[in-house]
Amino acid sequence: MEYPPCDDPYDGLAELIRELQKGQVVFTDLEVAIRTDDSGEPTRDALFLHGAGPEVLDCLRQMGFNLLALSNNHAWDFGTAGVLVTRNEVIRAGFACAGSGADIVAASAAGFTGTQPRVALVAAATGKIREGAAAGIGTAGINEIRMQTQGQLDANDVNRNLAAITAARKDAALVIAYLHNHQWGQDMTVTQPWAREYARKCVDAGADIFVSHGAPLLHGIEIYREKVLLHGLGSLVFHSRTEVGHYPPEVWQSAIVHCDFSAGRLDRLQVVPVVLNETGDDSERHLQTRGRPRLATGAQARLILERLASLSKPFGVAIKIDGNKALAKVYP
Repeated sequence: MEYPPCDDPYDGLAELIRELQKGQVVFTDLEVAIRTDDSGEPTRDALFLHGAGPEVLDCLRQMGFNLLALSNNHAWDFGTAGVLVTRNEVIRAGFACAGSGADIVAASAAGFTGTQPRVALVAAATGKIREGAAAGIGTAGINEIRMQTQGQLDANDVNRNLAAITAARKDAALVIAYLHNHQWGQDMTVTQPWAREYARKCVDAGADIFVSHGAPLLHGIEIYREKVLLHGLGSLVFHSRTEVGHYPPEVWQSAIVHCDFSAGRLDRLQVVPVVLNETGDDSERHLQTRGRPRLATGAQARLILERLASLSKPFGVAIKIDGNKALAKVYP
């Protein structure tokens, strides 16, 4: 999100916000670097530069979000100074967050929501992390999990994150493990075996929910040990500067997933389909009004939900469509 929709309300925004605000804890990845006078110079060209002013955080709060992952390949778009500015601004705006910090210890540590139920987030990223962006010993940056060989994550990086999940488990009612993944292989529509393996390891370490972004489109839902693995949630807001047609139609489809827990047990998993406009609502402000989310209805909703059902079926999850929403079968 680079252009706060709250500052430029459009038809469908209010309904989307009402859906988001149903959650006590509302989570997403912040895939922009917050830009202030203290940020560094841009580290990439304008086409794929993602930066925004602190006002986007006010909008995210209005939309209902209170928990943000900061680990992604755009976190370093204004350099190391930009990573720290983003984290400081996010905390100042009242969000719980994880995934970046003054060194690798801070970047790997869980962030905790301040209200009950207390939810912890451990956030990491793999793929397209440029040199200088990763946190290290005494070096600020993001929490990177390196890929040593194709399909083989660095064991030390994995173990560091699993340990953070286990530690967070002691102090939280629920734990979310997050991975921003750009290690897609040859086909970004396919959930790679190594990614499923890592997600399951996160659950074994104590996570209740595993969430992934990176590939800008939906992947399937998996249930493992009665926990939720959301292998890809696409984008909620996508202010892309690319030409219309650059991405396949599926990139402009997304979903809100409600995970309802009772005493730490998953009771219900509801999927609400979302559609983004590839072409701007205003031709004179194409970029500013492009990639806006609306709740999908009718044929659009069914298309998205049927696609998600087909993606989830190989993982053993049945999704039952009911009008413009769907329920995932949580238990056999």
